[in-house]
Amino acid sequence: MEAKKVKIRVPGTSANLGAGFDTLGISCSCYNELELELYKNSDFQIEVYGEGAGIIPQTSQNIVYKSILQVLEKVGAADTYKGAHIVMHNSVPLSRGLGSSAAAIVGGLKAANEALGAPLSQQDLLQLATDIEGHPDNVAPALFGGMTISVVRDGCPKTFCFMPRLNFKMVVAVPDFYLPTKAAREVLPDMVSRADAITNIGSTAMLIATLMKGSPKFLAESFEDRLHQQYRAELIPGMRDVFAAAKEAGAMGAFLSGAGPCLIAITSGNEDKVGKAMQQAFSGHEVNSSYMVLSVDRDGATLLDD
Repeated sequence: MEAKKVKIRVPGTSANLGAGFDTLGISCSCYNELELELYKNSDFQIEVYGEGAGIIPQTSQNIVYKSILQVLEKVGAADTYKGAHIVMHNSVPLSRGLGSSAAAIVGGLKAANEALGAPLSQQDLLQLATDIEGHPDNVAPALFGGMTISVVRDGCPKTFCFMPRLNFKMVVAVPDFYLPTKAAREVLPDMVSRADAITNIGSTAMLIATLMKGSPKFLAESFEDRLHQQYRAELIPGMRDVFAAAKEAGAMGAFLSGAGPCLIAITSGNEDKVGKAMQQAFSGHEVNSSYMVLSVDRDGATLLDD
């Protein structure tokens, strides 16, 4: 099995979309690019540019490299390819709730698979990515693109993917602090009430129906969540005020992106007004922030031509 040098583009993602805790995800038009060359000798080098440069490990502990090893072991090529040259050009913000770890995992898996001639299917890659990440909500849209609904049954992830028929942009407010997913999960309760569960079931179903039909009529009612956002608000100064500011500026809805701290507003034609309003609300709580205007990425992880 002869390996070739490859270049992969992987999108950032947002999970949950409010009420769809650990099940919904969406692919966003900000990207990491990854170049991979596998070596039969033990030469090893990682270069990191852009987001995470100077922070991301450039050793065998790098999550991209660990993901590459998973593919090599899966296809029986670990003894053949003992070294690698990895070049990462990152634009997905690190530890902000935009799927930076999922992009790294999927990038490593996709790159290794393509370098070896694609012996693994997309479902194989989803399984490996879910096993590494622990849940499929971010890795599924990073791999497939579009919006994804994922479940895990007997350890096997199942993902339904579609492109929303509703035309919208995502205004992402990016505060200038990190929030590790582990810390954001630790504040969540072990049990929730039946009423809260019913609220989230209804919101999630309404959101999917709204996006698949392409009608914004009930979109504003689709983001109410009682499973995680109210508990994570204590970790993100001004979160509720940022949501309120976005809606007052014309957003159709707003939610916490993944575990945070990024906050996303769904908009149609008033993106800069909404973004500036979100920035101003954050600054009222002494939090500096920037904002990005993103679209839904259609393609997911993609092999690029040289």
